[in-house]
Amino acid sequence: MALPAGPGTPRADALPLLESATAACRAVRTLTTELTLAGKTGQQKIHGHVVAGFAPGALRLEGVAPFGAPAFILAAENGRGTLLLARDRRVLPSAPPAEILQALIGVSLSPDDLLAVLTGCVKAMARPGAARAYGADWLAVDFAGGGTAYLNQKNGQWRVASGLLNGLEIDYGTTVNGLPQSLRLFSADSGQAPTVDLDVRLQSFTINAPLERDAFSVRVPPDTQPMTLDDLRRFGPLGQ
Repeated sequence: MALPAGPGTPRADALPLLESATAACRAVRTLTTELTLAGKTGQQKIHGHVVAGFAPGALRLEGVAPFGAPAFILAAENGRGTLLLARDRRVLPSAPPAEILQALIGVSLSPDDLLAVLTGCVKAMARPGAARAYGADWLAVDFAGGGTAYLNQKNGQWRVASGLLNGLEIDYGTTVNGLPQSLRLFSADSGQAPTVDLDVRLQSFTINAPLERDAFSVRVPPDTQPMTLDDLRRFGPLGQ
């Protein structure tokens, strides 16, 4: 997607347009879904399925393997996460979930921001700031603390078509009832982090259903060996 560039024209009425465009995603408190991923991070190709669950400040991601135990389980709550690599009998305990995701797939997002990205809000609890127009059909709204949402108008309806957050560009595909069914995440190679280029499809939505809190913890087998974030960065999928 070619995003508009340049200073644009200041527009004072963008806030209600953004609120209308993000009404569906802002109403999502909990979400369970299956994610289909295809693309690459760095030199590592990615193609697979992840069962995902989200609640405020919490997430659970399970990499679905063709058979046997999950390829990985990442569970996080209250700013700490645990990553279990059951097949390797390794566990990374009590680390910031955004740092675990960065080491796994090159995406540094908190659980709430990841939910906002997947549902079309771009950033969790975002506070809109300056807005600018590019012609009649594009708006860019900057968020306090970083991040930008790009709104596009078609047939008189405004929707979030793209966003920028934490070095990522998020381009949204088709939507159903205001929520995206597909999106693309990608970043430029800065020389400091792997290049990310992932197509993501969301299936089997369940929204705002109660989730048990033990879903956001991991049962670690007793013979599992601990590892650190540095270990994951060196020897994990992106370090090979």
